Amino acid sequence: MDLIREEAPDFHFVLRGANGHEARINEETLHASFIVTRDQLIRDWPARALADLNAETLEPLFALKPEVIILGCGDAQAFPHPSVLAACLSRGIGLETMVNAAAARTFNVLASEGRNAIAALLLSN
Repeated sequence: MDLIREEAPDFHFVLRGANGHEARINEETLHASFIVTRDQLIRDWPARALADLNAETLEPLFALKPEVIILGCGDAQAFPHPSVLAACLSRGIGLETMVNAAAARTFNVLASEGRNAIAALLLSN
């Protein structure tokens, strides 16, 4: 008989779930916007809404040199100003925007594939 075994991911941070107000990473619940990579968690990212995205709030993401940014926009689908997409594309970085729950799932898939992806989730208080 073949048994199904639970395998531990080969990356440090797993997004276990998210909505517009909180996210669970490993066993920690976060209530403020954050940035996460396979091996790094940046808590209290100052962006709280799409309107907060600008050169200053995007810089911590660009400094990580990802191939793609998964931007979680909260509970409802919305898109950042075109200048945000242009800033990413001019650096050769892809940008995908989705609700936080989908962003969490997408990040985990890309991280499990060893991709250089980051998730930046906007959480409102």
